[in-house]
Amino acid sequence: MQTLEFWKAITMDSSSVLEDFIAMLEHAQLRYCLIDGQAVNAYVAPLVSLDLDLVVAATDLERLASLLPVGATLQRFPHSLNLELAGSALRIQFQTDACYFSFVERASRREVLGMQLPVASLTDLLQGKIWAAQDGTRRASKRQKDLADIARIIEAYPELRVLVPDDVLSRLVV
Repeated sequence: MQTLEFWKAITMDSSSVLEDFIAMLEHAQLRYCLIDGQAVNAYVAPLVSLDLDLVVAATDLERLASLLPVGATLQRFPHSLNLELAGSALRIQFQTDACYFSFVERASRREVLGMQLPVASLTDLLQGKIWAAQDGTRRASKRQKDLADIARIIEAYPELRVLVPDDVLSRLVV
């Protein structure tokens, strides 16, 4: 089974929701990149997740809502827009915190989920994971996943360990 087929099975995507969604972003020429878990998977051994986290360039963010397909459900939260598309258990989250907007400019295309997609740079991903792990307002289980992703990154790229603050390093099991 190919990567995309496996992921579609996991997200119960019986149609081509993911491919159609990405095609919509590309056709509209929105500048975006993957962040968080799926993006980390582009650099290290992948883990399965139903989430697809993205950041859209600040100048393109307002256009996003007008491009969504019929049947899409969009919920606004303080730092994100969460999107659900009919026909899939895929959970798409757009980060709207301004500190992530510059990630788009440094992104490069990498293979993720069997497709070539723009992915945040490794150092940007690590920084995003550090911010998330240090955010005391996030659920503890989410912060544990962020710590695991940081550990995965610095195991594969030990030279990046120097970028991780001591308060985060002390919580890692590496």
